[in-house]
Amino acid sequence: MLFNSIAFAVFLPIVFILYWGLQKSSLKLQNAFLLLASYVFYGWWDVRFLLLIFVSSLCDYLIGAALSRTDDGRKRKDLLAVSLLVNLGLLGFFKYYNFFVSSAQDLMNALGMYPGSHTLQIILPVGISFYTFQTLSYTIDIYRGKTKHVDDPIAFFAFISFFPQLVAGPVERARNFLPQFLEKRKFDPVLASDGLRQILWGLDYRAEC
Repeated sequence: MLFNSIAFAVFLPIVFILYWGLQKSSLKLQNAFLLLASYVFYGWWDVRFLLLIFVSSLCDYLIGAALSRTDDGRKRKDLLAVSLLVNLGLLGFFKYYNFFVSSAQDLMNALGMYPGSHTLQIILPVGISFYTFQTLSYTIDIYRGKTKHVDDPIAFFAFISFFPQLVAGPVERARNFLPQFLEKRKFDPVLASDGLRQILWGLDYRAEC
């Protein structure tokens, strides 16, 4: 679902109206709706991509919880290493596997060895770099003592998958952005109109490019 598509032009007003319609409900319900909307948005390209963002989010949520329960320096380093391995492993596989395999094959061919083709038909998941580094920012901030673990998994998953910046960035540090999912939001018509102006300005700029 592209930001300048008809589908998004229908999707955004519906989400906006329903989201603010839940303003008097619980914060958890608002976050749950935002998470659902974000997953619908992300799964629009390919529903299989949802598994990746879910695994990445779950990994760092659990590691963040484990980091918050221990002061053992060695154990904390091991937990951070697992987070780095899982997230950067997924990112590296989807973005660079074929590049490194092709480079290795070219080198072996130049040396007179012909191993055959071992590349894969890999579809690069949309926005994988953005949410990978966003989940990592959470565990890194906890490891450094700059933020605390969030007990509410709905708020955390909504923070990772927040659709307005999921596929285009920017990457937000957990200590700056995540607290906004833990506070009750109130509708502000001034901010809403300003946001609409920025959306229209961005669409106009994109159309001229």
